Formats: sequence, structure tokens, C-alpha cells
Amino acid sequence: MFTRFRRKRLNPVLRDLLQETRLTVNDFIYPLFIKSGKKLKVEVASMPGVYQMSIDEVLKECEVLKALGIYSIILFGIPDTKDSVGSDAMCDHGIIASSIREIKKAHPDMFVITDLCFCEYTDHGHCGVLDPILETVDNDITLDNLAKQAQVHAKAGVDMIAPSGMMDGMITSIRTGLDADGFSHIPIMSYSTKFSSAYYGPFRDVAESSPSFGDRRSYQMNPANRKEAILESLADETEGADILMVKPALAYLDIVRDIKENSSLPLAVYNVSGEYSMLKMAAKAGVIDYEKVMMETMIAFKRAGADIIISYHAKEVAEILNK
Repeated sequence: MFTRFRRKRLNPVLRDLLQETRLTVNDFIYPLFIKSGKKLKVEVASMPGVYQMSIDEVLKECEVLKALGIYSIILFGIPDTKDSVGSDAMCDHGIIASSIREIKKAHPDMFVITDLCFCEYTDHGHCGVLDPILETVDNDITLDNLAKQAQVHAKAGVDMIAPSGMMDGMITSIRTGLDADGFSHIPIMSYSTKFSSAYYGPFRDVAESSPSFGDRRSYQMNPANRKEAILESLADETEGADILMVKPALAYLDIVRDIKENSSLPLAVYNVSGEYSMLKMAAKAGVIDYEKVMMETMIAFKRAGADIIISYHAKEVAEILNK
């Protein structure tokens, strides 16, 4: 005997009609890693299918993305020279500022987001200027530098700023700096709840951003803290963030749901490098159906409450959705 649950699952057309959670290509932002040089496209061993690219190769990649229907990208820079304060990140001719101008010139229809942090630009690999006594990031000095970095990106033509350093007060500082420079129209997508996670390992290979000492637990969140995670995002909402984010995504779907239920702002998740690489390695070992597990994972992000998914899988997902 069929019940009301089984009756609704028998016919595939009815199953599709009643599907509650749906993915579209418009849900995705694709990360790009830009390095100085020409004709540079180097695959990262720990992240198959992900590359460090020179700007000429990034411009070609944008063509590929647009053909798939992906028009949103987030940029990470790998400068030639690093120093103690991350000067390249605040330079009008730095790797990211230069890349923004080139991308917007060649692809004005591409929505360009920049990751706003200093870990890729500092010689010590931490997310700001160090306090020599406490041996952690100096919060207030770094806030000033984040505002400068945001202003440089805005002048170069960025469409949205995404601060990821987990400094207290970063949204207020960046918003104030942007508004003062005439960029009140530029939205901020805050990495508002970012955990000090072991899932970031492969990212540090591609972004060349591993800390030279210690770790980031003095500014990124304790993975064990649920209530604090909610408060962090709500604090950024109060400061003026336009979009909130949870990073990583897969092991923190409870936090995604918590924040979705406590805030009316759009919510992004970052499907991070470790999550991506685990699926790639499992596929290589032949222990999963890669496409099915990948798509199930993306649906899980949306079902938990994500409006936006930042993912290295975005191109593969788009190919499946476009069939």
C-alpha cells in the first residue's frame, strides 16, 4: 500500500515539481588566483583543476566562465614581493588592483569581487600587521590598512569587497573608508563567521599564504563555538555588511542554518579547498560517484540556507546544470 509520501515519489515529473531546493548557475562565485607573469597557468598538486594564473590567462578563463553562465568571480593575489605589512595589497599598481582594471576592461559584464586580507601579501603569512609583543595581528593598525586596501580596489573598479581577516570592527572601518572616498555604492560581503579550520590546507598551497609561525586561532573562530559564530555574523550585520558568509561550509551546515534563521541578510558559504580536494581524491581512488556527491553537497549548502556558493567546483556544476 502506498502512502502520501511514496505516491509523490513514483513519477519523475512529480518528483521534479515537488523538489524544494534548487541549484542554478547564478548561485555560484568562482575563485581565481592571480600571479605576475605571462602565459602562466600552473596547476596546484593538492587541488586538481585549480591553477595559479597570470592575468592574460585569467582573461581567457573569464571567457570560459561566461560561456558556462558564470559571471561572478572572487580574486586572490600572489605578489612578487611580500613584506611585513602587505604593501602590495594597498598599492594602486599591485597584483590585484592591476588585475581588476584588466578584467573590467576586457570583461565589463563580469562581476568582480576581491578577497580583502593580507595573508597572501605578508612575509609572515598572517592576516595583518603583527603586534611584536603579543605575536598576533594588531587589530587597529590592520583595520586602517583594510580601509586603504578597499579604497585601492574600489578605485580600480571592483564591484564588491569581501573582507576575510576576522578583525574586530572590520566592516565599520571598510564601510567608513569606502563612503569617505565616494564608494558608498560598493557592497561588502563579509567573511563574518570564519573558523580556524584544518580544511584550509590546500588553499595555502595555491595562495602561498601559510603562516611562517603559529596559527590563526587568535583571530579566526574556534570550531567548537556555535553561539559565538552567530554573534560574529550579527555583529557584522550591525556594522553594515550587505552579505554574510560562513567558512568553511560542509562541516558547518548547522551554523549556516543558525545564521539564516537569525538574520535576514543574504548568506554565502565558502566551499573551501579541503572540501574540494577530498572529493577530488576520493574520485581518483574510485570510492565515490564524483558528480553525484558533488551535486548532493551543493544542494546541502542551499538546503541549509545558503544563497551564494563560492566553490572551486563551480565550472563542473555549471556544466551539469547546463545539460
